[in-house]
Order: sequence, then structure tokens, then C-alpha cells
Amino acid sequence: MKERAMDSPTRELPTSESPMALRRPGAPSLSERFRSITLLADDVDAAWVARRMAEDTLREWALPGLTDDVALCVSELVGNAVHHATPDGWLESIGGDRRVGVALWAWPKWLCAEVSDEDSTPPMLPAAASPEPGPAEDFLESLPADSGRGLFIVQSLADATWWAPRDFGGKSVFCRFNLADRAES
Repeated sequence: MKERAMDSPTRELPTSESPMALRRPGAPSLSERFRSITLLADDVDAAWVARRMAEDTLREWALPGLTDDVALCVSELVGNAVHHATPDGWLESIGGDRRVGVALWAWPKWLCAEVSDEDSTPPMLPAAASPEPGPAEDFLESLPADSGRGLFIVQSLADATWWAPRDFGGKSVFCRFNLADRAES
């Protein structure tokens, strides 16, 4: 049996009124929900795994009305990171695995998705533009190319999209979904 030193202070357990109160197990409130995973960018299933994580998480959090949009946005962002991101310093130090992070968190009013990679090059977010009415051939020429539509899809589905550099290198692309606007009837 261990003896306690006489000069060490005795600590009391916090009361239920205390801000440090012990929490009872149970389902966290919506404002406390967070989930993240780290994927290897060179894994052929990276986008599929990210999409599946988003679907499972939103089902668990009872947000089924967002599942399709969030899962598609997450898989598009992971696909972009896998396809385009070259980690900072990659050319100087060949080796190691490229990583992509995916995080989801919910507050009472919003759900956010973040996809991070190790490349600090800003993403090429599409400019907001709509084709002018006119002949069919003009309309077809004004559409984006076959590739490069992923961020356009993300911007179309999410209520806000932005990116930010990460302190330790790389960047994160975020998309926010307003829960009040998407409440299920």
C-alpha cells in the first residue's frame, strides 16, 4: 500500500455545480461532437474511406438530411488532396507517406468538415459565375472542363467554403453547413 506524502494537498472531487464536475457517460450534446481520421493519400480507397466515415458519423449524430451533401463534399476534397497535394519539402526529402486529415464537428447551428493536406499551395477555388443565356454552343463552352469541378461542387452544396494555411505546413479546406437551413420536416 502506497503512503501519501504528508505535505501533498488533499484534492476533493468537484461537485455537480463546479465547472470541473465529473461528467457522466452518455451521448454528447451536438455542440460536443467531433470526429477525425488520418488517411494515407496513396491508398486507393482514401476518398471512399473518408466518404464512409462522413456517412457513418452523420448517421450516428442523427443528421441524415446532411449525409449525402457532406459525404460528397468530403470525398471531393479528399480526392483533390490525393490528386493535387505535394507535401511542403517533398522534393527535398523523398520518402514517407503523404497524409490527408478529415475532421467533422458539429455545433448547435453548424456542421463543419475539414480536409487537410501537407501542401501549403492554396486551392484553386472557382470564381462564382454563371453562363449567360445564348446559343447552345456558347453555353457548352462556358462550362468548366471535365476536371476541376470538385471545388465547384463543394461550393454549390456547402453554405460556406474557405481554406487556411496550417501552422506546421500544409493547408486545410473547410466547408460549413447551416443546420437550421437544413432541418428535416
